[in-house]
Amino acid sequence: MTLAIGEKAPAFELPASNGEAVKLSDFAGKNVVLYFYPKDMTPGCSTEACDFRDHHESFEGLNAVVLGVSPDPINRHEKFIEKHGLPFLLLADEDHKTAEDYGVWKLKKNFGKEYMGIERSTFIIDKDGNLAKEWRKVKVKGHVEEALEYIKENL
Repeated sequence: MTLAIGEKAPAFELPASNGEAVKLSDFAGKNVVLYFYPKDMTPGCSTEACDFRDHHESFEGLNAVVLGVSPDPINRHEKFIEKHGLPFLLLADEDHKTAEDYGVWKLKKNFGKEYMGIERSTFIIDKDGNLAKEWRKVKVKGHVEEALEYIKENL
């Protein structure tokens, strides 16, 4: 599925690390940084989550909320949050429907094995619920700063 910049972002409702079901529409009037990552407790995902943590106040200052999404269950998200002191919600997309809606559920290859999984990606959704920017196949280093800059300059 291809998403077009300027179009409505796909709606979702997912269980969140705060024990509630969270919908995209809950954040109307705010900019949303929706980032998809492969797996809790892995080195790249931990670095990315900690980068978002370290810039959390800057995002809040720009009326932006950060939401992390992976196929991990809530109990694993809770351990990940506890381990790294994450101040934002993690959403459990266990059936990977939301990942499919955003076009980030992909065939991956690792050490000669093929499997389906999340392609690390970030989407900026504006206050009106429209897709403003996307990054696919994200390289972790410097990415969070790039997302922050985009919001600063464009929204």
